[in-house]
Amino acid sequence: MRIDVLGALRAFHDDGTPADLGGPRHREVLARLVAAGGRMVSTDTLVDDLWAEPPARAVGALRTFVAALRRAIEPDRPPRTPPQVLVTEGPGYALRLPPHAVDVHRFEDALSRARRTPDGLTGLDAALASWRGAAYADVTGSAWAQREQTRLEELRLEGVELRARLILDAGSGAELVADLGAHVTEHPWREPAWGLLARALHRAGRQADALATLRRARRMLADQLGLDPGAGLRRLETDILHGATTLQPSPSVWTAGGQLGPRTTVELARTLSLGGGDALTHARRDRLAAVRAAERTGDIALTARVIGAYDVPALWSRADDPEQSRAVVAAAERTLTALGTDGPAELRARLLATVAVESRSADLSAVGQKRAGQAAREAEALARGLDDPALLLFTLNGVFLQSFTRPGLAAARDVTGAEILDLATRHQLPNFAVLGRLIRLQCASALGDLDAATAHAEAAEHLAVSTEASLVPVLTAWFRARVTAAHSTATDGPSAATAAAHYRAAEETLAATRGMPGLHRGLFAFALLGLRLLHGRPAPTDPALDWGPYRPWTHPLTLLAHHRDEEARAALMLTPAPPLDHMQEALWCLTAHAAARLGEHTVAARAATALRAARTEDAGGASGMLTLGPVTRYLAEAETCANEK
Repeated sequence: MRIDVLGALRAFHDDGTPADLGGPRHREVLARLVAAGGRMVSTDTLVDDLWAEPPARAVGALRTFVAALRRAIEPDRPPRTPPQVLVTEGPGYALRLPPHAVDVHRFEDALSRARRTPDGLTGLDAALASWRGAAYADVTGSAWAQREQTRLEELRLEGVELRARLILDAGSGAELVADLGAHVTEHPWREPAWGLLARALHRAGRQADALATLRRARRMLADQLGLDPGAGLRRLETDILHGATTLQPSPSVWTAGGQLGPRTTVELARTLSLGGGDALTHARRDRLAAVRAAERTGDIALTARVIGAYDVPALWSRADDPEQSRAVVAAAERTLTALGTDGPAELRARLLATVAVESRSADLSAVGQKRAGQAAREAEALARGLDDPALLLFTLNGVFLQSFTRPGLAAARDVTGAEILDLATRHQLPNFAVLGRLIRLQCASALGDLDAATAHAEAAEHLAVSTEASLVPVLTAWFRARVTAAHSTATDGPSAATAAAHYRAAEETLAATRGMPGLHRGLFAFALLGLRLLHGRPAPTDPALDWGPYRPWTHPLTLLAHHRDEEARAALMLTPAPPLDHMQEALWCLTAHAAARLGEHTVAARAATALRAARTEDAGGASGMLTLGPVTRYLAEAETCANEK
């Protein structure tokens, strides 16, 4: 489900079809819950917000609106099954959607990130583009809506100005003149906007116009408000008059003293990315900058080559920066359209492979997953008709990342990993040979063959020495901690405390690398939970643990560990199906275990259905980094519970 309020209220199901939200009152109820940001809104508050003078049966009418909205939002929910999106909570209602499913939350998150780091420009661009008009445009006459519209409009204006500042700080900005001119005309009292317009004019080589703009701002402030311009505008005027070096941007890409074009920049980014850590973060940023620079040239072939040149091996099914990935995918799709279906096969294959590799399955809607899978298959088919082993390896990387379509596919992924390893070894492409080894490590780990997985880990470490792939020993340290955890259940094996210490050491190493939040967030807490489950112990309850993206599936078990069974039951009913990624078997096992503990037969049956295809695998083993034990243990729990109804 996706809900948009930056404009008229609208909602879409996961397959992209619009939801019929009903009449104005129904829509206002949903809008009010969106504005609450996931917090509960009491029935009394909703009644007061909907009606200036509530009718006698206002509460009954509100319940009718809520019931209709639930049918619209979750049309396939079985009868007597608790709703998972618009839920009853205490004396009111709440909307349970992840932040990325609501445009206003995405906008606020993007704005917050852009305030902290220049790397947030990509997300801020997309967030500002999502505005279709005034927020909550079709909710009129309500005091709460007017307050929210005022607040969000102020944030939008801040976002417009912050975007301009980031672009100017990065060395561009001449193209902002027209938009900033319109902005200051519409909002003449926003003093920082005048400074941004003057900077954009100066960047465009129009020094006289920049000074005239600052003088116009000075006159307007003095005539209309009786104020002098602030220190920032005064300093900017002085800097422009004297040609101060502070007006020149700091270089954002290492350039060896020269100005690099988009093709050179992306090749440099490709090389730097293999270093991991900060180098990887900067490489991703510079790669996107190169793509944008290529698009601005209007040269379709150049743009296709720049986008497709970043064939950096990718192992994990959750993106480190989903906003950057979405921006790259969007550019690749635009370029594919411009090339046409009869465009050069090599360029089309690289663009399609880029779509597949950048569309990480954990971050996709059903529609996005379908498109990414299609792109992976098309790219592979094209590459197999060309005599280019490196291109075929790039496309097979996309095939691998789009092969998490259901639980229990480790053996199939191993076939892809084996082909990548063989092809890369024969053609002396060591970076992809490392990828092949790591894929095969993951698959052997998933299938419980720890000896084979260890052999692949050692071979990957050997290759990493010559390729300077600094992330390989980080990943293999996690694998060895996973092996220690598995052996800790044996009578003569290491203790659980030893396994926990190995996980902690691996966590510290991963944290020190930075640049991989898609892998890092929640991993250590999840590993500790798996270790405790291996030993029949309750979930860890340390409040300092970061559960990251796994919290919806771990939360019922942490509540059970606190003996808050009814809250755990409510949390379990809200638990969604896991994303189709490395952790899907493990997350289904958590759901199965919680359902069995709580005697929730329907949820247990759903988990059992999902897990049957993975009965030969290890829960969490597909990551190569943690384990919850054999899937069969959790499947048996779920089937027993499901059969007790």
